Amino acid sequence: MRMLINVPETVVADALRGLAAAHPTLRVDVDKRLVVRRDAPGAGRVAVVSGGGSGHEPLHAGFVGPGMLSAACPGEVFTSPVPDQMLRAAAAVDGGRGVVFVVKNYTGDVLNFEMAAELAQEEGIRVERVLVNDDVAVTDSLYTAGRRGTGATLFVEKIAGAAAEEGAPLERVAALARQVNDCSRSFGVALDACTTPAKGSPTFDLPPGELELGVGIHGEPGRERRGMMTSREIADLAVDAVLSDLRPSGPVLALVNGMGATPLLELYGFNAEVHRVLAERGVLLAHTLVGNYVTSLDMAGCSVTLCQVDEELLRLWEAPVETAALRWGR
Repeated sequence: MRMLINVPETVVADALRGLAAAHPTLRVDVDKRLVVRRDAPGAGRVAVVSGGGSGHEPLHAGFVGPGMLSAACPGEVFTSPVPDQMLRAAAAVDGGRGVVFVVKNYTGDVLNFEMAAELAQEEGIRVERVLVNDDVAVTDSLYTAGRRGTGATLFVEKIAGAAAEEGAPLERVAALARQVNDCSRSFGVALDACTTPAKGSPTFDLPPGELELGVGIHGEPGRERRGMMTSREIADLAVDAVLSDLRPSGPVLALVNGMGATPLLELYGFNAEVHRVLAERGVLLAHTLVGNYVTSLDMAGCSVTLCQVDEELLRLWEAPVETAALRWGR
């Protein structure tokens, strides 16, 4: 195992200490596993909280800050955070206008956020939960009942965070977040497996010269395995899989996402092919984001997420954001 770590048991804590050192505008509690906006709670705004297993960075902690998340709850690698974490996060950021929990559709996340919402409401904190289930590759997976939550999480967190920043009420922020999820679809491809620090070896077997089509962000199996394909061929397959399910009638946001070990040289080349396919299919692109944003440790591969936007969603996407991993307009 070749990893830039001390020991597997402290990987998450070490990363949180490093995050705090690099971004002093965040409040990072290493022991309680919380990352919070320094100006929280905001009395005039709804709070947006998300979280999940570590290993998907910069999701979620890298998206905490003005215009996006109020707090994030990092779990152990590929393991859901616990309800107590989520409750502490809600209490830390609630300014009296309520909290929106953004939850990726994985069984542990769903159950723990549901329990945390019940506990928060018992303490007088109003909570709305928004489920992200954008992956079109499979109907069910090893970790879910229904579709997996993947790249659209970024779109949901950004647009919900922008609406909250503007002072939208709890019900409206949650409704916009659900609209974004409903208008988003994703498809991922693995060129190589990822390795968790605890296991020290690849999480699944992908023979040389093969790729996994429709892989999940934990390395869950997808639709099928094939021999290695060109960037052009992968773009044709991935974009068509998304479009056949989404069927957009207006402009879209595009996330061309790396899975952790894919360099930008390859991602930008793949992005060119994604743009080609969309142009050939007559789909209008509003904005494109390229990079490693919703990752799977050191997995080599990519995913494509498209979100159909109207004028309001587009305005909220373009609104200022200032986080560790995403920033513009300030």
